[in-house]
Amino acid sequence: MPRFSIVVPSHGVAGRLPLALDSVLAQDFGDFELIPVCDGPGAPAAGVAAGYAARDPRVRPVFSPPSAGLAEARNTGVRAATGAYLLFLDGDDTLAPGALRALADRLAVTGEVDVLYAEHERVPWWEGEPVNPVAAGWSSAPDGVFTPRAAPEVAGVLLPAWSAVYRRAFLVERQLHFPGGHFTDVGFGGLVTLHAERAAVLRAVVVRHLLRRQGDRPARPGAHHGELLDQVERVLGARPEQALPHGLFGQLFAAVLSTAARPARLPAADRRAFFRRAGALYRQHLPADLPRPHGRTGLPHRLLAADAYTAFRVLAYAHRLAARALRLASRLPRHVTATGRTRGITRVAPVARVARVARVAAGVGGRLRRIDPRLAVYCAHGGRGYVCGPAALHERAAELAPRLRSVFLVRADHAHAVPEGVEHAVLGTRRARRLLTRAKYLVGEGDFARDVVKRPGQVRLRTPHGTPLRTTGVDRAAYPVAATAAGAGGGPRALLGGADRWDYVLSANPHSTRTWERAFPGAYEPLEYGSPRNDVFYRACAEDVDRIRRDLGVPEGKTAVLYAPAHRDHPVPAGPGLDLAAFCAAAGEDVVVLLHAPGAHPRARSVGGPGGDRVIDVSAHPCVEEVCLAADALVTDYASLMCDYAHLDRPIVLYADDWEVCARTRGLYVDPRTVPPGPVARTPEELATVFRDGVHRGARSAALRSAFRARFCRFDDGRAAERVVRRVLLGEDRGTIPPVRPLGERIPAPAAVPFARS
Repeated sequence: MPRFSIVVPSHGVAGRLPLALDSVLAQDFGDFELIPVCDGPGAPAAGVAAGYAARDPRVRPVFSPPSAGLAEARNTGVRAATGAYLLFLDGDDTLAPGALRALADRLAVTGEVDVLYAEHERVPWWEGEPVNPVAAGWSSAPDGVFTPRAAPEVAGVLLPAWSAVYRRAFLVERQLHFPGGHFTDVGFGGLVTLHAERAAVLRAVVVRHLLRRQGDRPARPGAHHGELLDQVERVLGARPEQALPHGLFGQLFAAVLSTAARPARLPAADRRAFFRRAGALYRQHLPADLPRPHGRTGLPHRLLAADAYTAFRVLAYAHRLAARALRLASRLPRHVTATGRTRGITRVAPVARVARVARVAAGVGGRLRRIDPRLAVYCAHGGRGYVCGPAALHERAAELAPRLRSVFLVRADHAHAVPEGVEHAVLGTRRARRLLTRAKYLVGEGDFARDVVKRPGQVRLRTPHGTPLRTTGVDRAAYPVAATAAGAGGGPRALLGGADRWDYVLSANPHSTRTWERAFPGAYEPLEYGSPRNDVFYRACAEDVDRIRRDLGVPEGKTAVLYAPAHRDHPVPAGPGLDLAAFCAAAGEDVVVLLHAPGAHPRARSVGGPGGDRVIDVSAHPCVEEVCLAADALVTDYASLMCDYAHLDRPIVLYADDWEVCARTRGLYVDPRTVPPGPVARTPEELATVFRDGVHRGARSAALRSAFRARFCRFDDGRAAERVVRRVLLGEDRGTIPPVRPLGERIPAPAAVPFARS
């Protein structure tokens, strides 16, 4: 039997789950079992946990549906546990180094106790120093073993469940489990306090709790705050034969009064009922020997006992107003005159921002316009035309949701290329702003105009441009060059401001789901439906491929190799780079190159010399999906395009001469060289040999491509746009959404030049 069983619920935290699991497996005390609790076998966290379980037998994943909530996830872990002591760890938290050793050493001193309380740190998700909220208050805590009811400064509902370890036999004997619903820690902590006989304290940090940027779920506004009273009532009535400890009673109603004093947490219709029910519980369970509360701190208790809701609201409002005034006074800049007097300095910028926001929210005409429930607005990244995921969704919505009015936003220089029959507007115009203000659905790769405020009732769907292989979002902050480049668009604050406006984010594979969650922390819902722009790879036919090749000027019968290097955040080093004309000459007479290079990669345009007429520059082509369909093979470096092109199941070759530079300046989530979709060439000569000798079409290449597709082509089967339209625009139930076809059953568009598929 292991000494510790560590239960780690993972719902919604797959992106950070490896950090939590690594912090446990790196402990210098190895007598434990690690139990990740995943939503289901196909959930993003399940793949992470399965990888750890394959490497370490101490990792034993179990499953609990997300609909059952955090409480049932923990209870599921408890039922699977075999250790002497239980430790609960949130999936985005970490164990402090040496934590398990410290717990074991303390238990060796205290002997078997029902619960061992420990210190913890609250770690800001972005900036700031960690805070230990209990260290100072534990100065009077007993040094030895004590009864929790006698130490209210330690036990009760002050600590979260993950800031202690519990003797498993104690929980089983007393039939203690986490009560369902929100605020489960309140119910569990109170029940443990009432039943435990032996407790002790470890004055050392065990858990480092990440303060989520969007706040912990129970702290967000909503009707669920009424469930706090359910937990309080459960604790108050748990042991009627036992006198309720004064400290526990005070803690329970301190939590209740804190919620009642923040009316924004509860819907307006529920506030009075919450207060009255709380007052009834207070009067019913008030200990007879509890001293009457006096003074300013006792006034809210007296008002609660008297059911004086109106007076309590006035008192709470006065306290909030005074606190707000103090905060504002501390922030206002002051100017000191020669006489020593001070005068405030007018702050014009905030007023201007508020005015601008008001104008945008009101729309043209100076009045607030109603949201049109039948209006959907689409925009590709930067308004660069009718392309990518937004265009694919627009087309599918026209078929499945014809009742909707769909408008596409483009830049002025792309307006001429919008297909006939597609209603569009030019970004930055009054008409575009009016549409953004009134639309129910906003679908795009970016954030439209930054000064457009998301109105209540609007739905924003983000369609990311590809699979993130290089760092993105807030993860770029660790790489100064990349962070500086991102700063041109407003930096991390602007990125996260955008994430706050998302309701849904599309995902093409589990890796993307985990990465968006980590790089763009927010309250949005990930939709693992695939990338709508890739639907064409499964819907196009041989005639479409031939037409596109003719339009691009690919000679009939030639092998078209698409060369598509990634955008560089760093300056391209001096040197000859990849001479594409020389590559064509060395690779074979039947090879032509389709060059699709971003402006930040000028060396890829070295096309001079003999054979230069065999290089076709398609960098300006508006639809990269069509270019992929025309190509018989892809050569790239660390561009995410390889994940999209892999759907075609055609040869992919990796080539770059600045891998190390990219890793240092931008950072890689996935180094393609470690999981390549095909051969890796390190010099121009190796690259030419791969094609001249047919290595790119060999069995080894097919095997690598098959493994790569299994990892990065999970959710695309030609029906991604349909799934999104049905779920988001039509509001269909999850059960009616078409499931993803298995990879082996999909048939991608055929290549013009035949080759052996995987």
